[in-house]
Amino acid sequence: MSLKDFKNGLIDENPTFVQLIGMCPTLAVTTTAMDGMSMGLATTAVLIGSNLVISLLRKVIPDKIRIPAFVVIIASFVTLIQMFMNAFVPALYASLGLYIPLIVVNCIILARAEAFASKYGPIRSIADGLGMGLGFTLALVILASVRELLGAGSIFGFSIFGTAYKPALLMILPPGAFLALGILIGFKNWLMKKKALNS
Repeated sequence: MSLKDFKNGLIDENPTFVQLIGMCPTLAVTTTAMDGMSMGLATTAVLIGSNLVISLLRKVIPDKIRIPAFVVIIASFVTLIQMFMNAFVPALYASLGLYIPLIVVNCIILARAEAFASKYGPIRSIADGLGMGLGFTLALVILASVRELLGAGSIFGFSIFGTAYKPALLMILPPGAFLALGILIGFKNWLMKKKALNS
């Protein structure tokens, strides 16, 4: 059952390409593949930790205060991640800026706490958090790689096209994020439709 929960978040119910939730960091921090990967991994760590704790406490948290309790648990993990990043990777911490504390209100995390971790045991909740987190990370890395490649001619800071490349600056601006995301979602939908027709 845990493998199905993991695959669900990674592919079948990918938070970015299928559910279209968590769009604020998806569009804002995907100007470089490194920023996209870092935000995704930070969110994954918070998802796993908060899902585990909420799952363990699900029977003792009163129903009337469950949302505030979830937010406090999530905020605790975000604070730990923020302190860790500030201490060990300050350049990345500065690059992501305000979007790290905003993980607290990322609807992916609260949705998984409410829809999954508050109903199932720790093993399934960890698998769900890992699947959703890595699905989110994968989507951010793909989107950020497309934007960085077209907007700067590089991926993860490594030049791909050389100095002769004339970058499409639109791709590293906000409209480029919407355009690239729309094309990627359309491509994913086309692939899924083609797969369904062939099966």
